[in-house]
Amino acid sequence: MRREALYLSGLFTLLGLAHAPLYATVKILSMTPSVASPQPLGTPVAWTVTASDTKADQLTFQFNTAYGQQAFSLARDFNKGTHVSSTWTSQPFVWTTIAGEGSYQIQVIAKDFTSGETATQKASFQLTSLVTGGQATLSPTANPLVALFSAPACPAGSRMHVSFAAGGGSPNYTNWSPCQPPSSMNFYIAGMLPTTTYNMNYQVDTGGTITAGPTPLDFTTGALPTEIAFPSYTVVTAPGLHADTSDSTILHAIATISATGVFLPLATNLNGDITWYYPPDDAPLLTRPLSGGHMLTLQNGTAWNPGLNYEQYLREIDLAGNVIQETNTGIMSQELLALGATDATPCNMVPQPPPVGTACLNHFDHEAMQLPNGSLAVFGKIEKLFPPGTQGSTTGEPVDLLGDIVIVLNTNWQAVWYFDEFQHLDTNRADPLHETCVNGPTAKCPPNVLADVGNDWTHSNSIYYVAASGDLLISVRNQDWLLRIDYNNGTGKGDILWTMGPDGDFTFNNIGNDPYPWFSHQHDAEYQTNGVLTVFDNGNTRTAPPPIGLGPGHSRGMALTVDETNMQVTPVLSESLGVFAEVMGSAALLGNGNYFFQPGLPLSYDMQIVPNPPSLVGSVVYNLSGPSFTYRAWQMPNLYTAPANQTLAPQ
Repeated sequence: MRREALYLSGLFTLLGLAHAPLYATVKILSMTPSVASPQPLGTPVAWTVTASDTKADQLTFQFNTAYGQQAFSLARDFNKGTHVSSTWTSQPFVWTTIAGEGSYQIQVIAKDFTSGETATQKASFQLTSLVTGGQATLSPTANPLVALFSAPACPAGSRMHVSFAAGGGSPNYTNWSPCQPPSSMNFYIAGMLPTTTYNMNYQVDTGGTITAGPTPLDFTTGALPTEIAFPSYTVVTAPGLHADTSDSTILHAIATISATGVFLPLATNLNGDITWYYPPDDAPLLTRPLSGGHMLTLQNGTAWNPGLNYEQYLREIDLAGNVIQETNTGIMSQELLALGATDATPCNMVPQPPPVGTACLNHFDHEAMQLPNGSLAVFGKIEKLFPPGTQGSTTGEPVDLLGDIVIVLNTNWQAVWYFDEFQHLDTNRADPLHETCVNGPTAKCPPNVLADVGNDWTHSNSIYYVAASGDLLISVRNQDWLLRIDYNNGTGKGDILWTMGPDGDFTFNNIGNDPYPWFSHQHDAEYQTNGVLTVFDNGNTRTAPPPIGLGPGHSRGMALTVDETNMQVTPVLSESLGVFAEVMGSAALLGNGNYFFQPGLPLSYDMQIVPNPPSLVGSVVYNLSGPSFTYRAWQMPNLYTAPANQTLAPQ
């Protein structure tokens, strides 16, 4: 607390508020649920809290929950309230759970971050079982393609999942969940076609013996809502003989549907039929699926800074669209500053006009992914002002560089480690294409805060955990580089262990005599279960006009072997995808050994490539075309099973 107060005192001096006393009294006035206890499992309960603060500082509210005798866990981290007269009101905390019937504790903490003063209050809430007469039941949810299946308790040491199938077809399954008697077992069922009847039943696994429930149940899904502009998909190449059809679900992170500007995470089958979606209310950018049917998203909304709206929230969601956990850029700035970060000041707290050297955390950026131990790694966008002339600027004005910070959060979503690109990369090494972000009505980038024009210096877009070393691999798109960062499972110093790409630390073993063998402006760099490194090579620098590049060309799907002893990279696959995707894209390995590549623009294409060694060119055995601006896509067995390479345990 003393360290925080000293930091804030110094910050207030910088802002001309050196004489503001660091003292306030915070008091919680009320804590009110939208419905009275008890309620059935799965019922949304909106909690509203009011409080007072003897100073006119910004009051924030954190919400935590506990089931039974368990410890509290974070649900929504500190976020600003609204101030009317002498009363502060929290943003509504919408809470729902299907973890089990019984007593829950809801805790709110109100905190004045200027003085450090807090006030805490708790309330109990009872949830009741949906199981009636010892029999399983089905309940609809707000999403017409998602059902809530509730089954009676099963024996300790056993586990349960739910099967669901339409019209006598092959069943799909949820994830297995451990039995927790005497509580009922509850599952969100997703991955179903609209207006279709599915037969469902639970199965209990006890010591390898699987027993089905006595009475299967039917559920008919609803129609897709007409108020959402759902895209259509076209099968360009039907699944061929060697296509992977066991991975029968494609999860699409649509960043915008052409002409509508709607962010819309959705899933389809291999025919392109929609089987799941997440409402587009807060422009959710889906970054990663998690095991068990949860997903990570970056979403719009006002956090601590009333002037910023873009991707201020990091949220974990479930298949029914409920927010499980949430943090925001305002509290993230506070946590990074407490860790010693010097470039993460909240953007609403910088002096105006900002002097050279000013830096701030603008928004979450491009990536959030889960590490094997349950921690998260997420990018934050940093702006920093440099002297006139930096990176060849001729405007005579300070130069706003846009970079990124890797933030690692523990399992309770508190920042515990960071890597600041401004502290480790050469800020004089400009983007080879000299791309900029310009504020205004036609801007293609999120708004800059420190200047109307920012040099899009790094534009980092993916993080991957390297299980063999415990380090992080990040894709720095606008530098045409991949970086391996000394993370060492949280004990590393954040040094750059190597760079890969043009002018980096590796030699490219150009066995294909490619005139431009390296990737450029790449996306989605990840090691796969067969040991190769897959990269979606957008190719922006390669396809730039000479003398920078070779001129017009196509994006490529690449699979590379990496020899860190001899510092050599050798291609296994370097496949021209027949389209130039200036932005976005995915690369992965499927369960049968095929490669999956997804150009995201001008249309999205979900493509399977069968490798044909020793040739670096394979065969397209499946291709599904969809809307433009699809940021990422994953071909998966179902919505409950994350891609295998994302769940690798530390070695």
